[in-house]
Amino acid sequence: MAHNSCDLIIRNGTVYDGTGAEGEVADVAVAGDRIVAVGQKLEETTAREIDAEGKVVTPGFVDVHTHLDAQIGWDPLPTSSCWHGITSVVLGNCGVTFAPVGPGQKEFLAEMMESVEDIPRDAILDGLPWDWSSYGDYLDWLDRTDKGINLGGLVGHCALRVAAMGDRCLTEGSGTSDDIARMAEMATEAMEAGALGISTSRTLGHRVPDGRPVPGTFAEADELLAFGDVLGKVGYGLFEGAMRLGERDDDELTNTRQELSLMGEISRRSGRPLSYGLVQSDRRPDLYARVIDFNREENANGAMLRPQTTARGIGMIYNIFNRTPWDRTDSWRTLRRLDRVAKLAALRDPAQRARLIADAENAERIPRAEKMFVLPEGDARYDCRAEDSLAAHAARRQVSPGEAFIDLVLERDGNLNLNFPILNHQLSAVEEMLDDDLVTLGLADAGAHVGQIMDTSQPTFILTYWVRERRRWSLEQAIRRLTSDTADLFGFTDRGRIAAGAYADINVIDFDALSLPQPEYVNDLPNGAGRYIQKASGYDYTIVNGSVFMENGEHTGALDGCVVRAGKSA
Repeated sequence: MAHNSCDLIIRNGTVYDGTGAEGEVADVAVAGDRIVAVGQKLEETTAREIDAEGKVVTPGFVDVHTHLDAQIGWDPLPTSSCWHGITSVVLGNCGVTFAPVGPGQKEFLAEMMESVEDIPRDAILDGLPWDWSSYGDYLDWLDRTDKGINLGGLVGHCALRVAAMGDRCLTEGSGTSDDIARMAEMATEAMEAGALGISTSRTLGHRVPDGRPVPGTFAEADELLAFGDVLGKVGYGLFEGAMRLGERDDDELTNTRQELSLMGEISRRSGRPLSYGLVQSDRRPDLYARVIDFNREENANGAMLRPQTTARGIGMIYNIFNRTPWDRTDSWRTLRRLDRVAKLAALRDPAQRARLIADAENAERIPRAEKMFVLPEGDARYDCRAEDSLAAHAARRQVSPGEAFIDLVLERDGNLNLNFPILNHQLSAVEEMLDDDLVTLGLADAGAHVGQIMDTSQPTFILTYWVRERRRWSLEQAIRRLTSDTADLFGFTDRGRIAAGAYADINVIDFDALSLPQPEYVNDLPNGAGRYIQKASGYDYTIVNGSVFMENGEHTGALDGCVVRAGKSA
């Protein structure tokens, strides 16, 4: 089978095409930014060959829930996404975006992003040029910006409201008819410029620095349906939301049912899909299942609602070099201000150690030791086994949890992480959700909550834990979830599949060698601000638009990512 010449050919790998089909040994030929042939023993001549015998060849992974809007300004790779086979991401989730922006509004948008997504305000203001006003201008800036992966963006309701209403943006209820018309006009501009859709936040947990809910939290149906009309008019894109599920609700979930009804009406009126976050919580253990039932009712009536969830618990990380559970106490607060060397020295000092242990025992409003889990040495585990809890470690040592933490930190020379799941507490619930084809993968929040969580590594966790260790789902099922399912929903045309004519976003993976090391806390943001990162091993090659972008976990220098614009060729 000949196809003349190509730029790259991947030979003899087991190709999983992203559709859920079983893997087959084949060659994949690439010319320019496209796959030109897939088959056995291709005869093309090529500038470069990759021997993938014994390896897994997949489409690049598509992460639809990130907040890399700021980070891409100073980190073109962007890390940690680049280490986990991710080749395309969606920016602008949860209604919080940097465009459109009016005169004097950039500080408000930066401070809101910090408050909602834990991305430092000063890093945002200093790390971005802010040389745009409309959303189309913002996409043009992304076009000009170096990037190693593909970026698509949602335009945020919060930013639209600030631009249209100024200081009135935080008032409850909908804007005036003129306000709504102005927001719809700007949303239309964004969609026609190539936004993938429109996002909003209605959860009471998202707040601006003074404690008030973000703009649009209490907008009425007329304001939200106006955005649905925009999507219906342009005929593409989707609506995304951090919706109000189970908050201030009764046992019958009356308010949640109304929220699903509103989502269903937005989808029906627009004729477009709606994606929203869904998690399990021990505070309302059956909420997720009842929401899925409500969702099915809406879809039976013509809506296209797709909840998204994570593949593991959403966990806050405690680390001696960042924050600990006891930082509200005097001695631990003092410890936090020290540098790395001084912190470890303080833990070894008998007098300081005694004060820290005493304060930890008397501390109030901290997570229970049974709910904090020590990530074992070696590869990070997130299955929250009882024997890994801080309480279990303390019991085995016959000491208090605070003393056990100090001892473990010293024994590992500081390289200790405590995982405190705050959502998706039960992996059995995660299994149930991901068994359901209605539910998509998302909520990993790459680029957000940088000093609190590190869930960007979700693809590697799925492959190592759920597929290889637990054999809970097949490899082809997991790859479909990571590729075509998310790509199709969010409008990444010709991505998420290995097929002739598709964009050449490809991973070559040594499946048996895949591993997920511990997250690390580093100070590499603008102005020396800190964040968690997490690497991986086993990704031999990650190819973006036909160029080898990452090789064995190292950047090759290629920056061939592009802006994916809805309704337009990428």
